[in-house]
Amino acid sequence: MNTLSKYTKFIPYLYFLSVIVYWFTTINKIEGISAYPILLFSIPFLWQLFKPNKKLNFSLGIIFVCLSSYLILAYLFDLLNIIHWTETSKKLLFYGGLLVVGNFVMSLWIVRNSIKKEF
Repeated sequence: MNTLSKYTKFIPYLYFLSVIVYWFTTINKIEGISAYPILLFSIPFLWQLFKPNKKLNFSLGIIFVCLSSYLILAYLFDLLNIIHWTETSKKLLFYGGLLVVGNFVMSLWIVRNSIKKEF
């Protein structure tokens, strides 16, 4: 059980890396070589896996909490019908809902790891 709890702090980074790889492969099928700059987003997460830095960890957590909060506000505005969305954007919002919630939870997990002294 101790080894399991030792490696659970890496789950958020692996989650974000898997999202980046999925995003890259999807864009690469459509646009080809112009998708390679997407891989630059994986550098901070790979850095945290191999050489953890507490300040970078906290910065990544706060940045993604803010981005996820912004997207959660978009969902709330959709529920309250403050902003009128087209049918295709509603479909995108529906399928992206799990991704937004996952990003929010994982970014809070990163912030929690940076606040704890075990990192």
